[in-house]
Amino acid sequence: MDTSAAQTVLMYFVLPAWLAAGFADYLCHRAASIETTSGWEETLLHLLQLVEMAIPTLAAIFLEINALVIGIMIVCLLAHEATAIWDVSYAYRTREVTPTAQHVHAFLEMLPLMGLLIVITVHWQQFLSLFGLGQETPEFAVRLRQPPLPWMYVSVVLLLVVLFEVLPYMEELVRGVRAERSQPDQK
Repeated sequence: MDTSAAQTVLMYFVLPAWLAAGFADYLCHRAASIETTSGWEETLLHLLQLVEMAIPTLAAIFLEINALVIGIMIVCLLAHEATAIWDVSYAYRTREVTPTAQHVHAFLEMLPLMGLLIVITVHWQQFLSLFGLGQETPEFAVRLRQPPLPWMYVSVVLLLVVLFEVLPYMEELVRGVRAERSQPDQK
């Protein structure tokens, strides 16, 4: 596999599409008036999912990919999927989850899996080594990526994450807390 092509797909397709899906999910929540239905409790699940995916994403951006990083990615993806099931189950009981929101959720689940599969394909021997297979010894050292990703790319991605993921979901949390405080007997 052409590793530069794989890296390009991750950097300029998977990650931007994933960020767009995350913001679209926020817009779906806003349209559904999440603050008056499932409230801030559901937003905490969204923030948990954001953290669960921030860990492997930041590792991929800043660290050399080895067995340790791949293992972390797998664990975080599994945790994210479990939280996603919890989130949808909670939302389903408290508000209408529209077909659009369901479609957006499909992207939010498949894009991280797609990214992980691309990483595993490029670092196949380190993946196999996690299971005692393959021709390499598993590497568990934490090393900065060499060469690092372009600083401009990293800066723009981190800015986009803050603008289109962190701030919107924090705003959603504030909206939910305010709505509960204004009508405490409604829940």
